[in-house]
Order: sequence, then C-alpha cells, then structure tokens
Amino acid sequence: MLATVMYGPGDVRFENVDDPMIIKPSDAIIKLSATCICGSDLWPYRGLQASRGPAHMGHEYCGVVVEVGSEVRTVRPGQFVVGSFCLSDNTCPHCAYGFHSSCVQREFMTGAQAPYARVPLADGTLVATAEVPGKDLIPHLLATSDVLGTGWYAADAAGVREGSTVVVVGDGAVGLMGVLSAKQMGAERIIAMSRHKDRQALAKDFGATDIIAERGAEGVARIKDLTRGVGADSVLECVGTQEAMSQAIDCCRPGGSIGYVGVPHGVTFDGYAMFSAQRRMLGGPAPVRRFLPDLMNRVLSGKIEPGKVFDLSLPIEKVAEGYKAMDERRAIKTLLTV
Repeated sequence: MLATVMYGPGDVRFENVDDPMIIKPSDAIIKLSATCICGSDLWPYRGLQASRGPAHMGHEYCGVVVEVGSEVRTVRPGQFVVGSFCLSDNTCPHCAYGFHSSCVQREFMTGAQAPYARVPLADGTLVATAEVPGKDLIPHLLATSDVLGTGWYAADAAGVREGSTVVVVGDGAVGLMGVLSAKQMGAERIIAMSRHKDRQALAKDFGATDIIAERGAEGVARIKDLTRGVGADSVLECVGTQEAMSQAIDCCRPGGSIGYVGVPHGVTFDGYAMFSAQRRMLGGPAPVRRFLPDLMNRVLSGKIEPGKVFDLSLPIEKVAEGYKAMDERRAIKTLLTV
C-alpha cells in the first residue's frame, strides 16, 4: 500500500510500504476512515527533533476493524473504533490509576497516515462505537484520538472546574482543544493567548471569553489586569517551549495548577523560583484512553464538535502539502481523507 514516510526535515513522501499484518495475537488491523497531521509531527519536520532515518508517520486514527489477533476479545471486524496515540493494555496498575500513557506495556502508535494500520494492544487501546457513524462525524471522532484528548488532559491536569478562571497558552490545535475542554468542564472565564485572527475566532467559538495577543511580561501583566492582580486558577501550557512554560507559570496564581502537554524542547526550571511560586504542576503524554469513552459520547450526542479544528482537508496522497501548510502556519491542523 501507499503510506506516509518522513526521510528527514522537510522530506515527507507518500510511497509504497508493506501492508500491515498481525504480528502479535493482541494486534488488530484497521481500515482508516480518516487520519491527520499532528503538531508534534512538525518537530522532526523542522529538524528540531532528531530522527533515525525513514519514519512511518501518523498516530491519530479512527476506522473500521478488518482483522484481529487470536487474543483480541473487545473489538471485532466490522466495528468502528477510535484509539489513543499511546497504546496500552488497560489492565496494569498505571492504567487502573488512570495513567494509560505510563502503561507497563506502553507503545506509541505509528504508521497511521495510511489507508490501513496495525494497532498493538487492541483490547486495551481501541474503543468501539455501537454502530458505524456517518461521514459527518468522522472528523470529530478522529479529534478524540489525540488532539482533543490531549487538550482535555491539559484542562484536567490543571484542575479546571465549575467557575474556574483559565488561561490557555498556545493557539495551536491542542490549545484550541484546551479551550473547548475548559468550557465543557464549567470554567467561568477562559483567556486564550493568541496573535492570529483565525485562531482567535475559533477559540471564541470553542468558548474563550477573552483573547490576549501580548506575550512575555506584557502578556502576564494583561492576565493580572483581567484577574484583578490574582492570576489564573488553572493554566494550560500547550506549546512546549521555554517562553510558553515561563508564561504559564507566571500567569498562575499561588495555589493554582498548571497542566502542561506541550512536548518540552529546551525547557528548564529554577528550583527555588518554583519552590517560592507555590504552583501545582502535572503533565506529560496524555492518558487519552481514560477519557475516550466520554469524549466519543460527547461527539456522538452532539455536545461538542472538535473536528472544527481541522481547517484544511486534503486527500492523503497530498500529505506533503499538508505538512508544508502547517509548517508555514497556513493551516491549524490538516485532515487527511483516505
């Protein structure tokens, strides 16, 4: 089959690869209904993250099961499923504690920017719908696989609750999903930090009450002005740079919480400053599997439409253009039709 392979910075190809096959009895093969490009895929694309030769790309996925291994019990051929980018058994102590992304058997999904994909640990990773959904729901269900699940985790880790004041640092797809998540969790005030009009508009659509374009000390000052000098109860850091993390820490009130889900690149902390600041912090790879059933139900019941974050749709054979559009900030997130 044809699939997406990254050979190096700026070098993405759609080329012939071996068809996926059952390797372990806990595997499943799915036919993708749609896939997409993640913001984290841009780190190696931009040469900011080391890669070891050709890499089969794609970790956000939904589709129909076509084959299962002999040990798979919870999904069967013909079912529509969504899975997390973190593959987990859903039975180990860490999964039982809600941190599937630290599963003792954890693997990371690869090769999903393709017509077919192998999903290891299928029983613990895949969540099936009662029936195959209509095409109009596919983008929204696809979003639950990673980008919404990660935004939701950022809000959950930051302790967002009814009446909270929330700041979202980062106006990429995950940050926008963080806005949507905070709204769903009952936040009273959601302040999105964004400089881009199209992203500002989408943030407001998802529930942002305020938009701040300033950065650095000016951005923190604006947050303090809006919160009467207090700072935010909850801050979602959705970028992964030093600037974004510093912004998140400085916007948070003493006793407040920071949920950080941006993959860190060059981020460091001053131990004494953190000691004095008295902020809670929780983050890391999102345990999307914990949230998947709830998020999928919210989509299927029409409560949320996270697929609006896909502002560019391309046939999968034009995947290289999708990477380029996101790299050049001409697109927030690219949906790939299969």
